[in-house]
Amino acid sequence: MSQAITVSWSTVDATYSEASVQVDKLSNHDLILRCQAALRPDKAAFAELLRRYQTQVDRVLYHLAPDWSDRADLAQEVWIRVYRNINRLQEPAKFRGWLSRIATNLFCDELRKRKRVVSPLSLDAPRSLEDGEMDWDIAGDSPGPEEELTTREFYEQLRDAIADLPEVFRTTIVLREIEGMAYEEIAEMTGVSLGTVKSRIARARSRLQAQLQTYLDT
Repeated sequence: MSQAITVSWSTVDATYSEASVQVDKLSNHDLILRCQAALRPDKAAFAELLRRYQTQVDRVLYHLAPDWSDRADLAQEVWIRVYRNINRLQEPAKFRGWLSRIATNLFCDELRKRKRVVSPLSLDAPRSLEDGEMDWDIAGDSPGPEEELTTREFYEQLRDAIADLPEVFRTTIVLREIEGMAYEEIAEMTGVSLGTVKSRIARARSRLQAQLQTYLDT
């Protein structure tokens, strides 16, 4: 992930504390305008945006990659991208959808990178015990290796299916299924008609179901 810009959250938090009387009373719209007013976003306003929307970013990444241990790093990268590009957001009212799109696209970028470098898991390899013996079975009430593999394969296929969706479909399905937003809210946020939103969600669901049918039938 990019290291070209470092956002010091401690510095931002300090600035936020000093100016909280002003920024925490601003609307989301005004916060965004304040961030866009200069070459670089106002630190206090940006920190307040982060405070208000961090849960949304965490929720999106959790649903897309529940077993990734570095979601906190991905979340920080999302905010770095927001920091760099917030001046490009032409309609502040669409910030929430724009933020979800950044998080979803970052997930897809990371997924493609990891597919190129991560070696497949082999269940044929025995486990080594403390006494040097090899054990091929995992005892206990927890899911066995076949169940774990099936679950892992399902998540991998789900990730692939989401990543393969056209960007407008990805964003719409995330807003609907993960953010739990109403069709009308999504239409307003994305600037398309209600019928277009319903069509995109239906087509996204159809594509996901088609690619996951093997797992859904089990």
